[in-house]
Amino acid sequence: MKRARNITVAMLAVLTALTMWGNHPWLTRVYEYRPAPGQFVNTMPVCRVGEPVDSVLARCRAAICGRVDTVTSTFHGQTITRIDTVWAEGMISLGGYGGYVVVGFDHPVVNMHTWDFDIWGNAFYSDRMVSGGSCEPGIVMVGVDVDGDGIPSDGDAWYELAGSEYSHPGTQHDYTITYYRPDEGKARTPSTTDPSLIDTTYIRWTSNDVNPDSTSGYMSRNSFHMQPYWPLWLQGEETLTFNGAKLRCNAVDIGGNDGNAYFVQNCFDWGYVDNLPNQPSRLPGVEGFNPGFKIDWAVDDRGRHVNLTHIDFIKVYNAVNQYCGWIGETSTEVAAGIDYHPDAELPQFPVCDVNHDGEVNISDANAIIDMILTGNVSSGGDVNGDLEVNISDVNAIISIILQ
Repeated sequence: MKRARNITVAMLAVLTALTMWGNHPWLTRVYEYRPAPGQFVNTMPVCRVGEPVDSVLARCRAAICGRVDTVTSTFHGQTITRIDTVWAEGMISLGGYGGYVVVGFDHPVVNMHTWDFDIWGNAFYSDRMVSGGSCEPGIVMVGVDVDGDGIPSDGDAWYELAGSEYSHPGTQHDYTITYYRPDEGKARTPSTTDPSLIDTTYIRWTSNDVNPDSTSGYMSRNSFHMQPYWPLWLQGEETLTFNGAKLRCNAVDIGGNDGNAYFVQNCFDWGYVDNLPNQPSRLPGVEGFNPGFKIDWAVDDRGRHVNLTHIDFIKVYNAVNQYCGWIGETSTEVAAGIDYHPDAELPQFPVCDVNHDGEVNISDANAIIDMILTGNVSSGGDVNGDLEVNISDVNAIISIILQ
């Protein structure tokens, strides 16, 4: 009976601690993982041929999402249970340009108009240059669950967090790249100058780059990573296409003391994943480290600022198409994510704020039109309360705007 009592006490302690704890500060969900080919693909996380997508996502969650640690001990005959939220301390690779992951917390991230959240990578500074080291920037997109189904879908609204390079003349918006699945059995084309590059024509790619000399190329295979670089669970797909903004190349070869290549990838000022070293204190404001991200940086697809009260989803994609000799392709890594204000209260939205951006304007009418055209209808589109979503709701929104 004493043992049963101790178990009951422990369970009550867990329930009490969870109630006091509130929202999980670390990432808890991985909705989609679609890496571009790369030297760490199929190893971070480990994946196998024909593996179900759900299994791949589970491996991603195990690597980058938080967990709840429950430690139970006995002290003077009393069972004591301690609850802690812990980062998994793993990492996943997004591969070459465009590869992405879509993640989320167990709650919406509220816009506190300060540093709202952070996504960690594995960037570090070089001991030979203060301007960078291993900096592999990934752009952050944030999504609002407009259709209310709890998952990222076509009915939701997505916005880019405009980092320091958003308006730089070297940034190409609406960049598209297509990779072509390699023949793993083809004859290799080794480099004549770098013995570590065992196949310089391994994976072909084409793009719509504005520079004529950069519209096609190859991802090389190196001797340090001999596994297939094409995602093994996507063997049925002959091509992989990605679209987004492309930042300018940030790598320079400063040469090693032995005459070999020594690449340094310069960091950008702010606003990108895996671009600056992680915060050692997990709190924003430490100079020289990634301070995190602000929802207030959100812009629409025309570069106009968007006032978001909260976000529901986060997408990170590799924003550089660049190969650095024996170091390989620049590939954004994602290690974790933390909400700096996990228990902030979600603001209440008026019925007519269909897209939950904190404003009532023509974008809400457009959101309803999108619902009607795509069939992704949610109750949030029923502005006039007639239990239907149709053109009358668009008219109701317009009437409110004109008042």
